[in-house]
Amino acid sequence: MPTDLTPVIAASARWLLAAYPPPAGALSRALAEAQARQAATLAAALCYPTTMDVQLLHLLAPSGSHRLDWLTGSDPYPDDAEWRTWVDETVVSWAACLLADPDLAARAHQALTATEHHADAGCLQRLTGPSDRDAEAAALLRHPDLLEDIAALYRPGLVDLLNIQGAELP
Repeated sequence: MPTDLTPVIAASARWLLAAYPPPAGALSRALAEAQARQAATLAAALCYPTTMDVQLLHLLAPSGSHRLDWLTGSDPYPDDAEWRTWVDETVVSWAACLLADPDLAARAHQALTATEHHADAGCLQRLTGPSDRDAEAAALLRHPDLLEDIAALYRPGLVDLLNIQGAELP
């Protein structure tokens, strides 16, 4: 049974980039992709913290992007729909929360040590401490108002998981 989160991370990051594209240019695209991937990696590790959780994910399959596409007004039947089956709604929602709030991302990064994936996550500096160039490259991807519909889907679960006292919830 697979114990790898890579397909979910890749599909969720790709969905975020498709929904909230970076400005034109290869560098902007690369920086935005790094941030989306780091957010999806951290969100997936927190959402599926153990090998058993990942095995269950592979057995039951992720939720897909249908509702996310509907919420953002994306084409429900794009030509490249195959990868969209690996998009996980919770991972995307939590990644949106992390992208919109660097303080929340830093707290989530601290919580990563409680998962079995902490060694696989790598450096998350572009997510937790974005430079001005990172922020510029991911202006839409990090815009709290634009992300709110997606972030609000599962924010209470993330806040509960991180045990943040006094966090503002919608």
